[in-house]
Amino acid sequence: MFDSLIQFVRAQYRTNDFIPLHAPVFLGHERDYVVETIESTFVSSVGAFVDRFERDIASYTGSPRAVATVNGTAALHVALLLAGVKPGDLVVTQSLTFVATCNAIAYCNAEPVFVDVDRQTLGMSPKALEVWLENNAHLDSEGFCRYKVTGQAVRACLPMHTFGHPVELDELMEVCARWGLVLVEDAAESLGSLYKGRHTGCFGRLGTLSFNGNKIITTGGGGMILSNEELGARAKYLTTTAKQPHPFEYVHDELGYNYRLPNINAALGCAQLEQLEHFICSKRELASSYAQALKGSDLQFVTEPEGCRSNYWLNAVICDNKTQRDELLKATNDSGVMTRPIWRLMNHLPLYANCLRGDLSNSEWLSARIVNLPSSVVPEIRG
Repeated sequence: MFDSLIQFVRAQYRTNDFIPLHAPVFLGHERDYVVETIESTFVSSVGAFVDRFERDIASYTGSPRAVATVNGTAALHVALLLAGVKPGDLVVTQSLTFVATCNAIAYCNAEPVFVDVDRQTLGMSPKALEVWLENNAHLDSEGFCRYKVTGQAVRACLPMHTFGHPVELDELMEVCARWGLVLVEDAAESLGSLYKGRHTGCFGRLGTLSFNGNKIITTGGGGMILSNEELGARAKYLTTTAKQPHPFEYVHDELGYNYRLPNINAALGCAQLEQLEHFICSKRELASSYAQALKGSDLQFVTEPEGCRSNYWLNAVICDNKTQRDELLKATNDSGVMTRPIWRLMNHLPLYANCLRGDLSNSEWLSARIVNLPSSVVPEIRG
């Protein structure tokens, strides 16, 4: 039933060997920069490539400041702390996400609240956010958003740009402004994605990126906090163990985190970033080919939202039902073409099963139907 899709994928990657879901591609100065780092002996958390990588990401995204971290989850943890999230607070997010989104909330000793996603963007629905707030929250006499039942502060809103497709940011920002919520963007998957011409991660008070081995560019492991200059300076301080500057003394005046990105990883990132636009060109061309190949089939290809440029980090199709989804997963993986279902909904995981939530009809519907297809950069169409 899925033979034509399997043949199409093999034709794109020109191999009869195993095809992974998303593999890194090293075609630039990666080796040169890493060797340079080794020869300098500055391979750990201090070095020229860390500074350069931060500057280059800030310039590329248009963010006033970028602060490198050891991974995307660490970036999200600190971003939430800088957003003012405190123990016992509530943070509204989506259940259709990777577990790191919720784990970062839990690291703050706060609790996630799950609202639904839109089928078009696969990300948080502004309408679902508004409905949950209207039904469950109120603004107190000082204008703070609080959960009606317990009085807990509803501190922040944390949408995720699923598979690199931007959420409806204008409407989310309007809802957040009305209810006094701090918008923090989980842009882990959307480096290079634009919402109405502006880079994702730059609309909220803070945004975060990931450079894990399966992302569009990689540092092996790594993340980045996007923010204004003031919060960026604070992020840099907290992620470098809250150490006061001194020629030789070790002075730490508050709880900090050893979340620094090693220089050797940053070197890899600098080389990868030089090729990012070529990678995006390749991935968008691959997505276009998928869409064309799947026309008239039972599988609905997921396309970028109107007015956006998606990096198409992971290509995805929506099946008719869960039975078809499971058949597609088995047929492709049995044939050596790696595919994956979307993540299990967060409210279905034991550690988040008792969290507050609104209606999750779209999340449940998508969870039963989405399959990710191989999405690695095709070297022959790097741009």
